[in-house]
Amino acid sequence: MTDAQETAADTSLRTTGGGPPDDGGSSAAKAPIPLLEPREGIPPVIADEAALAEVIAAFAAGSGPVAVDAERASGYRYGQRAYLVQLRRAGAGTALIDPVACPDLTGLGAALADTEWVLHAATQDLPCLREIGMVPTRLFDTELAGRLAGFPRVGLGAMVESVLGFVLEKGHSAVDWSTRPLPEPWLRYASLDVELLVDLRDALEKELDRQGKLEWALQEFDAIASAPPAEPRKDPWRRTSGMHKVRRRRQLAVVRELWQTRDRIAQRRDVSPGKVLSDAAIVEAALSMPANAHALAALSGFGHRMGRRQLEQWQSAVDRAKELSEAQLPAPGQPVTGPPPPRAWADKDPAAAARLATARAAVSALAERLSMPQENLITPDTVRRVCWEPPEPVSADSVARALSGHGARPWQVELVTPVLVAALSA
Repeated sequence: MTDAQETAADTSLRTTGGGPPDDGGSSAAKAPIPLLEPREGIPPVIADEAALAEVIAAFAAGSGPVAVDAERASGYRYGQRAYLVQLRRAGAGTALIDPVACPDLTGLGAALADTEWVLHAATQDLPCLREIGMVPTRLFDTELAGRLAGFPRVGLGAMVESVLGFVLEKGHSAVDWSTRPLPEPWLRYASLDVELLVDLRDALEKELDRQGKLEWALQEFDAIASAPPAEPRKDPWRRTSGMHKVRRRRQLAVVRELWQTRDRIAQRRDVSPGKVLSDAAIVEAALSMPANAHALAALSGFGHRMGRRQLEQWQSAVDRAKELSEAQLPAPGQPVTGPPPPRAWADKDPAAAARLATARAAVSALAERLSMPQENLITPDTVRRVCWEPPEPVSADSVARALSGHGARPWQVELVTPVLVAALSA
């Protein structure tokens, strides 16, 4: 049992509802306890500037780390904007903020600028928080901490149960958070998501320190907090599900035209693109190249429930692709900026393929000894790049510089350099 798991058995932890345990409680480990209500009840949703100002003042006066979470409407609305922001801090309690009614949370972000933010799977929420003016300078990611500490299940519910001994109700994670007003059960769920996040952070910090991994985690958290916003994806239409079936350039053009048409409609209507037209329907049309709207209507995804105007709209996109000149057709694939796919290495460069096989096995063995996922020890892409074009000459210094150049953190460089030097020298 880890220290963090031992902490879960300690009766000093909160019982259901967040209150302290009974004075006469047993210190023996108990079955996980359902966490049914926030300790101060469900707070009102902040939806005007006056109430927001009070929250900002309260959280600025609070103490310790602040738990932060955001709910999106993925699968329902266009984009990844936040539709609810949840926070909890000692001395301030829990706050639920409606970022539709209060779209500028820059003041709140500034009030918490010097505070450590505790998030679970931070990279999922940071983009939508950034859109509304909330950008942390320091953070603690409980999901990543769980990975580094070797927990086999790192979802928030699993972590809270295994580390703290409480069961979170997770039935509302995929609902349409753009719904207004938000139902009370959803608000209860949202409040509970930040109820024990700081407790989880504290237990994981203790466990990481026990394992000698705390400094590694702090470097990872700093890298997340200091990372710039992601660049817009080039040719996002190429990520259409089922694209592997589309091989001809003219068919690729049909996918592109349909995808772009769908995206414009989805953005205008503020709905998920998948609710406008499925990826499967786009690929089906590209493979079939229908001659007219009647032929299009016979394809899967364009059935009888689709009106004539909609069919003509999609057929127009197909026709535009048909009319493009050869020079206007998309290339079969995106330009490769790094090494070729590993499956091609044996033919292109057998020596590099051998290096990669040796390196992968060594990195995997090291990750297993450290009880963490291999991709958290070092990204597979970094290993591929170093193996495809190893530094000359191969030495501890040259490999360390190469790893750093590909974005590896100091702790990763220190651990991975020896095994890569051995693999590259074999």
